[in-house]
Amino acid sequence: MLSETASCLKAVSPLWPHWLSGETLRRLSAHGAVSRRQQPQRHFGVSLRHTAKIPPPRKPREKVDIPGLELITYGERMHYVPGLAKPVNPDWEKDFKDPRFYKSPTLHDMPLYKEKPCYIFNHRTNALEGVRQALWLTKTKLIPNLPPQLLSLAEKPANQIQDQDERVQNAIKHARFWDTTVERPDKLKYSNTLLHNLLHLCATLQSSHPAFGRRLTAEKYSLAATWTRGEDVLQIRGQNGFLLSCMDPLAQVSGKQEVMETAEHTLETFYPVSPTIDLQKVHVYKENLNCTGFIGDYPYPHAHTLYFQEADAGHKLQPEQFRAKMLMFTFGNALARAHKLYGTQPQSILDRPVTVQAVGTNGRIFQFMVFQLNTTDLRGDDGIKNQVWLEDDVELYDFAKVRPLIKKKQVKVPAGLSGYKPEAFSKFLALYLHGAV
Repeated sequence: MLSETASCLKAVSPLWPHWLSGETLRRLSAHGAVSRRQQPQRHFGVSLRHTAKIPPPRKPREKVDIPGLELITYGERMHYVPGLAKPVNPDWEKDFKDPRFYKSPTLHDMPLYKEKPCYIFNHRTNALEGVRQALWLTKTKLIPNLPPQLLSLAEKPANQIQDQDERVQNAIKHARFWDTTVERPDKLKYSNTLLHNLLHLCATLQSSHPAFGRRLTAEKYSLAATWTRGEDVLQIRGQNGFLLSCMDPLAQVSGKQEVMETAEHTLETFYPVSPTIDLQKVHVYKENLNCTGFIGDYPYPHAHTLYFQEADAGHKLQPEQFRAKMLMFTFGNALARAHKLYGTQPQSILDRPVTVQAVGTNGRIFQFMVFQLNTTDLRGDDGIKNQVWLEDDVELYDFAKVRPLIKKKQVKVPAGLSGYKPEAFSKFLALYLHGAV
């Protein structure tokens, strides 16, 4: 029995005290302190809190209200009395408004509540079907590549910048190498720096193009536009990208004959996916909400070009969903402007179509878009359609490395800027020159 007790202590702890005498072990065994049946269980890697038994949570007592039977409370005595029920006092309403204790009314009690829902597209919306979904929501016909008449603007020597390729490469190096102290800068930082550098290069042509002085840039303005598509009410809300606005509107890209031919175009469907999938569904909204983001006497009311960054702060969209966001907000700016000019009543065809451009980038790859709003009658699928010219995934350069990429003792990608493609900046410059030449 003594040897059995000693072996049990060794099992409990390999470093059991050897100074225990035989008499002590006999006493422990006699009192049943340690035996094979009462060996404590060891839980390796598990704390005592997890091994302890937790009592189940108490079920709340069900309150039963019996009509005609009132509880006797200690409310009238103004102090606690054992054996009497606790009084139920009404909420204390202050005679002044305290924002710390504000309680919003229920959804049905709000003054702007409506039974018919509204589907909202904002700058965080991740459209499942991407551009196809945006085309259906805006009743738009997609035309690949940019219009040739716009691309020809940047090919003329009078519209080009002196030492253009060298200065564009210096702008890229400034964004990727010179404007940071880290080895790999954040994409949002260098894409924003590159975008402003390219806009600054384009603005250097103001001496030969005085119309550039009639433009102004704006950031963080709130856009709102409302339209009806089928039986659904749709709205665009929120802040979009960097806006270049001007005093004079852009001229229409396609002629009247081309606009009339869009009536034969059939919109692509993506059944069984709902066109309003991933859009925010709300019941509290304003009807016919339209706002360009500026007051009525703003001297630069016409949207010229919207500049988007793919790596926006707080969220990131895939390229397909990013292009859908560009299309929706470009359409929203054009629609809000058309409602200011022609009213909110649906127009089958506009006397003067509204044209808005858009440029999106992630710091290396650019997306170019030109949108022309031909109609505000978007309820049905037939009739005149809007038009959009889209040229996607245009690379400005291949690599911008601080250190060379070496594999198997061979330099695969050298340090610095490599693979510069001047065609991308030519398209960027062409959209900037549109309306000033």
